[in-house]
Amino acid sequence: MIEKIRIIVCIKQVPAVMEIKINPETNTLIREGIENIINPFDTYAIEEGVRLKARLIALKDNSFDVEVIAISMGPPQSVEILREAISLGIDSGVLVSDRAFAGSDTWATAYTLSKAIKKIEGWKIIILGKQTLDGDTGQVGPELAHILNIPFIGYASKITEISRNKMVIKRLMEDRYETFEVRLPAAISVGKDINIPGIPSLRGKMKSRSAEIPVWGNEYLGMEAKECGLNGSYTQVIKIFTPEHKHETLMLSGTPDEQVSEIYSKLKELNLI
Repeated sequence: MIEKIRIIVCIKQVPAVMEIKINPETNTLIREGIENIINPFDTYAIEEGVRLKARLIALKDNSFDVEVIAISMGPPQSVEILREAISLGIDSGVLVSDRAFAGSDTWATAYTLSKAIKKIEGWKIIILGKQTLDGDTGQVGPELAHILNIPFIGYASKITEISRNKMVIKRLMEDRYETFEVRLPAAISVGKDINIPGIPSLRGKMKSRSAEIPVWGNEYLGMEAKECGLNGSYTQVIKIFTPEHKHETLMLSGTPDEQVSEIYSKLKELNLI
C-alpha cells in the first residue's frame, strides 16, 4: 500500500507597501486598492516544500506518494497567492476563508489552520515563514504546533536529513548553531538563510491558471462561534498609532568645569547616575 506524505506550506497575503492604512474603527488593515503579495518569508517556505518533496521522492524507499499543499487563511482575493504558489512548484492549494474568521489574532488563526490541516490525509511536515510583514509576531508557527501537539523548530536554516519518519534540522542562533532530530509529523519556520526561492516556470504558470482551489469555510471546518474570529481571539487591537518622538536640546555655556558640573547635575536630576 502506498503511503501518503503531505507537506503543508502555510502562506499569507500581505500588502506590497511599507506604509499601510488602518481602519480607525476596527483597527484592522485597509486592503482595498492596495496591491497584495505573498509574504516574502513564505516564499522560502514554498521553495523548501518543493525541495523536500524532491528529496523524499529520491529516497530509495519511495513507496509513498508525496504532495506539497499550500494553505492560506484570508479574504477571497488570497486565492491569487495560492495560484502563484502553484506556479512556483506547489502541487495544490486550499483557501481557508469565511467572514466568521475575520479579526482572528494569532491564536485564532493557528486554531483555524489546525482544523484545516486535520482535514488533509497524510500531513507530515508543516512549513511556515518565520514571520509576516503585517503582523510581524512569529507566533502562528509555534501556536499551530502546540495545538496539533507536534514538535516545532523555529528559524530553521538547513534540513540536513529527511526520511518518512524524521528530520534533522540545523538552525543558526546569535552565537551558535543548533541541531535537532525530530520525529514526524513536525512543523518548522524558515527565513532567508535556508534557500534561494525559485521563479515561476512556464509549466507552473499554465497549471496555476487552470488549478481548482477549494475554499474551506466554517461550515466545512465545523468550529463553534466562540472558537474562531474575534470570539476565539485572546488578544485584540485596541488602538494603533505612531509614537510621538520628542527631542530636547540643551546648550551649555561657561567654562569646561562649569559645563561638566551642569551635565552632572542634569544626569542626577534625571536619575541617570
